[in-house]
Amino acid sequence: MFKILVLVTQSFNLATTTAFIDPFRAANYLDGFSRFRWVVASAAGGACLASNGLSIDTIKLEGIAGDQFDVVVVSSSWTPEAAKTLQLMGALRKWARAGCIMGSLDTGAFILADAGLLSGRRATVHYEHIDSFKELYPDIDVSEDIFVHDGQRFTCSGGMASADMALHIIRASSGDALANASARYIFHPALRPPGTSQNPAGLEPLGSIAPDSVKQAISVMEGYLENALSIPEIAAKVGISHRQLDRLFLRYVGKSPAIYYRDIRLDRARSLVTQTDMLMSEIAVASGFSTQVHFSRAYKERFGIPPRTDRIEGRIPFEFRAWPMHRKPQET
Repeated sequence: MFKILVLVTQSFNLATTTAFIDPFRAANYLDGFSRFRWVVASAAGGACLASNGLSIDTIKLEGIAGDQFDVVVVSSSWTPEAAKTLQLMGALRKWARAGCIMGSLDTGAFILADAGLLSGRRATVHYEHIDSFKELYPDIDVSEDIFVHDGQRFTCSGGMASADMALHIIRASSGDALANASARYIFHPALRPPGTSQNPAGLEPLGSIAPDSVKQAISVMEGYLENALSIPEIAAKVGISHRQLDRLFLRYVGKSPAIYYRDIRLDRARSLVTQTDMLMSEIAVASGFSTQVHFSRAYKERFGIPPRTDRIEGRIPFEFRAWPMHRKPQET
């Protein structure tokens, strides 16, 4: 019997969590034996609301804190810092000392890190939170892989990568045959190996149509978010003219390279604004803006809200935010 505890927090990602659980259900069904057992718990117990507005019934953490499990996994999404109670931190450390495999889904890595369970290890989170995770936990080797396994710890970026993580656990505990059969049963066509990037270069879900020069330019931009380059410098690195780069971006991206570059730097800034307590002046520099005034003006233009206000509202789960969404209307 392989016992799994899934700890969820308020506004957790339901799809990520069920994607992790379902391969174990399939394995039990196909094996004709309840080889895997799981319990879903939360700090308060009862109904726990997910980020999509649905909720699941959970057991209260207090009632199972003394139980032993083979795997303990924390599944979190919005505001993982709100889940950092002394009770939860103590329970996680206790299970780790007892030799449990400790894991996380999505932003659950923030909670494991706060419990001191990822120090000196490799770990990952959803790419939206990579920058803030690096800033908050400099003692962790942050990876952009879909999942990372480091000794008795694993971290997973979330989404359908949770199914890959679960299938690797099934493979390690019960062999290739059952893992293969479980993957086929849930229509997971290929088990992605360790080292798989969250955003593989050149791979687009609907197929790639942009020319290589555009992809190369975007790659250069992503490598110079803090020390921003001029568009002519980027064009030179790609080996085409500034005018040609403008024309290609307008055709394939729908905006000029200057606007695209500014937007990805602002998107990085927004993750630091809403997910860390860094000073706004530090975020401005980290996002390639020469002054805080320039940064704040550009931020409000893109998101329709000043960064200081977004620091508060951006930590509110999506379904509870004020409508309409804070986004500058597209010009027609």
